[in-house]
Amino acid sequence: MTTPRPLRKDAQRNREQLVRAARELFAQHGIDVALEEIARTAGVSIGTLYNRFPTRQDLVDAVFEDRAETVSRLAEHALSLDDPWAGLVHFLERVCELQAADRGYNDLVSRRVPQASPSEGYQRGYELMSRIVARARESGQLRADFTLEDMAFVTWGTTRTVEAVGTVRPEMWRRHLALLLDGMRADAAHPLPEPPLRPEELARAMGEGC
Repeated sequence: MTTPRPLRKDAQRNREQLVRAARELFAQHGIDVALEEIARTAGVSIGTLYNRFPTRQDLVDAVFEDRAETVSRLAEHALSLDDPWAGLVHFLERVCELQAADRGYNDLVSRRVPQASPSEGYQRGYELMSRIVARARESGQLRADFTLEDMAFVTWGTTRTVEAVGTVRPEMWRRHLALLLDGMRADAAHPLPEPPLRPEELARAMGEGC
């Protein structure tokens, strides 16, 4: 395999400026912010941006490349807690905090840009989340019909709550999450009217943008 040539100092500097500008603007305005604005904030031309990041997805990946590792660490900590329900709650609260603090990340967790391939970090996080859900379910604290795919409703709901009232009541997502968690408890469960999403249905829904 060919080793990528290191970037020249000026090219590396441009890349770092673009990632820094994109991170700031994504956090404020979401991942659909105009690429021209990112280039202008970074102090480079739009041509330089496309030289470094041929697609928007390339830039999104560069900005959020550390988030998969962050989520994996949160999941590992959740699994280290003795109480499976406490682990599930801890994980969801921390992920929702990330969403509330960064509009770009809030966008990212609610949809998947088409053609984006799951990274190794993404797969690791998926496996850890599966264990969090299974452990809470097997303990009898999480309702028996809750699936990993149902976690999407938590992140989608938080996305919309943050968008709707984030500038008015920044912490209101906590109330929303608490209501959801009460509905996830086994001792509050009633039969659900619809079966859960299948993994391929969830992938299609996220690919179309939620």
